[in-house]
Amino acid sequence: MLKEAAEEFQAFGGDVVTFPTDVTVEAEADALIDQTVAHFGRLDVLVNNAGIARHTPVIDMELSDWQATLDTNLTGPFLCARAALRVMSGARHGRIINVASISSQRVRPNSASYSASKFGLWGLTQVLALEGRPYGVSCSCLNPGNTMVDRRVETNDAPDEPMMTVDELATAAITMAALPNHVNMLEATVLPVDQLFIGRG
Repeated sequence: MLKEAAEEFQAFGGDVVTFPTDVTVEAEADALIDQTVAHFGRLDVLVNNAGIARHTPVIDMELSDWQATLDTNLTGPFLCARAALRVMSGARHGRIINVASISSQRVRPNSASYSASKFGLWGLTQVLALEGRPYGVSCSCLNPGNTMVDRRVETNDAPDEPMMTVDELATAAITMAALPNHVNMLEATVLPVDQLFIGRG
């Protein structure tokens, strides 16, 4: 998947390099940022987009599933953001975008670990925005609704609900990233118009 993504970006004439990383491992998260700076000489934007979900009732949930979700969805962004902030603070500029979910605001049954991790990511975003501000570093939280990602296409695992494309969601992320340094879109919720969200229960 990394190879295909790199080839897609290279088609636009950009300089692309990939670093396969397990974001839940401290040393690998640190190395990702170090290698990026070594290659490009700077770090302007970090997008924390790694995530997993476990759809299990609390009463049946294994601790290992809970921990795996929190490790990937919350600890991973923390580790990558910490490493990025150390670089960005020295450069006095940078932007961190955390991809959370509408589940950070409205929960569904059987989503305890996922929802808890995304609520936590929204909290982490706010702390990073405060702590990054003196260094000219901003932090934003992007909350997607139903998105037809490749995994859902390949496994035919999509709810019978309105969906949006990855490209449609990416427009919001690009808008966040392209803002002037002195402007921050702290939070954005992007979802299909017909998706149940407000008061969905």
